Amino acid sequence: MPGIDESLLEAMRLPGAQGASLVDWISGLALGAVGDAPGGDWEATAAETAELARHVAESGSLAAAGDPKAPAATGAPEVPGALAATGASAATDATGVSGASGATDPAVAPEKEPPVEDLIATTADAYHLLRFVSTPFDSTVFLHLWLDRAEGNLALARIRLAEMADRLVLG
Repeated sequence: MPGIDESLLEAMRLPGAQGASLVDWISGLALGAVGDAPGGDWEATAAETAELARHVAESGSLAAAGDPKAPAATGAPEVPGALAATGASAATDATGVSGASGATDPAVAPEKEPPVEDLIATTADAYHLLRFVSTPFDSTVFLHLWLDRAEGNLALARIRLAEMADRLVLG
């Protein structure tokens, strides 16, 4: 089973791959990166993509149909910025911005599977594929693959990144 470096190097062998990273969406830190970074800075890219991933993972509105944690299933109204029951509780910092405090509710079992498999963002010249990685502990990481739009194959990249995420060994 490949580790972080091996998985990122494997991602770079995909047609059109410009760069790849593994990011913790809670901290916004890149746990590993290879190739070029969009904008030239992997740390800035990791922080920015982590914001997107965190919002999607915690919102609950994109959870799988029939997921008891989804707002529609609980009868709770959808509140922008509200956290789904993912084991994190809402907290407000000094600026009034809510986010994950990292505290867990003992009544809620830790989530093993992220509610979303992957995200695709397209620009005029690139694809950005974010694949959430399921882990036995907290599933707060994702693989980010930056593909050249003219040379990359998005369908192939989704399939290969899913395979890499399933085989990835963290630690």
